[in-house]
Amino acid sequence: MMDKGIEIVAELMKVAAITAPKAIGQDYIDIKIATEEEIGKIVDDMFRLAKEEDSPGFERDGNNLLKSGGLVLVGVREHKGIGLNCGSCGFDTCAEFNARERTDRVFNGPNCMLRLLDLGIALGSAAKTAQINNVDNRIMYRIGVSAKNTGIMDSMVVMGIPLSVSSKSIYYDR
Repeated sequence: MMDKGIEIVAELMKVAAITAPKAIGQDYIDIKIATEEEIGKIVDDMFRLAKEEDSPGFERDGNNLLKSGGLVLVGVREHKGIGLNCGSCGFDTCAEFNARERTDRVFNGPNCMLRLLDLGIALGSAAKTAQINNVDNRIMYRIGVSAKNTGIMDSMVVMGIPLSVSSKSIYYDR
């Protein structure tokens, strides 16, 4: 069962991510507070990836998540280009971007750079909210990979923000 303080802060983080500014006022951000069962599935997948991919980072971050008191997941949903034709996505026009086929790798792509900036701003707002409330946290790519692998999040790109309350942050000096 999630500690009441962490539960409250996770809800405030969700509010911060929802209200973070979005390009042209369109919202493609997904936010989820993971349940204990979902956290267990994510950790299991992280340990699987650590072995299969020979990637000790997945094991390290999985152990961090095991010691955490909560988890907020933030992702960006499938989206179209916003019409600027800036080329940051690798296409000359948003029309070309919109007509492309999706990749299905660790994350899905391509993505509009402005939608990824929206994701970054939402993540920063959520992490800042945890910090202001003295809850240790760290934005983790590997948690997002496993949240997507397990189907817990169906976003194009997902990041995880584990939460901890202890006398020393478990996310540093790892």
